[in-house]
Amino acid sequence: MSAAAASGKAAKASRSRAPKADAYLASPEAQELARRALGDITSPADVGEYLGISMEAERVGTLRFACSLPGYVGWTWAVTMARVPRARHVTVSETELLPGAEALLAPSFVPWADRLQPGDVRPGDTLPHIVDDPRLEPGYAATGEEEADRLAIWELGLGRPRVLSAEGRGEAAARWYSGAHGPAAAEAVKAIAQCSTCGFITPLAGALRSLFGVCANQWSPRDGAVVSYDHGCGAHSETDVARGATQWPANSPTIDDSSIVAVSLDG
Repeated sequence: MSAAAASGKAAKASRSRAPKADAYLASPEAQELARRALGDITSPADVGEYLGISMEAERVGTLRFACSLPGYVGWTWAVTMARVPRARHVTVSETELLPGAEALLAPSFVPWADRLQPGDVRPGDTLPHIVDDPRLEPGYAATGEEEADRLAIWELGLGRPRVLSAEGRGEAAARWYSGAHGPAAAEAVKAIAQCSTCGFITPLAGALRSLFGVCANQWSPRDGAVVSYDHGCGAHSETDVARGATQWPANSPTIDDSSIVAVSLDG
């Protein structure tokens, strides 16, 4: 069988399976019944012109009407109706308001835990527990092997149920470095020297110590915060300001020789 013949046969089979049009469901009487049914859920003034019928199954069709509700442009009222075999009487199955191709829809629902942003947590708030958080991995239990345990205490944090994973450390490092804690911050751009040469920088533990430390200078705008070593501010321990000239210069002394009395020392 050729491809064209196979395609034609498939199209014919598809048409044979499609529900047949039903004159009783599309009749003016059915349309009026559908309008009365919509009157139970909305004002008759909100139901516009009849848009047609689509067959859902044998003797089951959905009649559609334009929606005149303010703010619902592109929506349609839908009334699904049916009739039993060999009966002329149709009944209403359900009524609903459905969006069309041009309807304005609300954005997809986003769970609260996914909508939460850094800075949204206030005193007294508690975040939900994330069992499979990719930023964390199981903690470490002591094995008794000195070298392995030393590495675990240094990097993994002995005694905690979960610790930062490589992904978690990478996300934190990227976030800190590109934000107000990194070299692009306003105070860092204007700084004379970097934090790497400041006596107030305290390195972090673990892998992050190669790039970040905590500022311990009470005069710094980042006191108590994580900063990158190439960050900087005006409170660097080794920088100074140029000493300006005094506003009250000391002039040379003036001697009034008009009142000098010569005294002989020979006696």
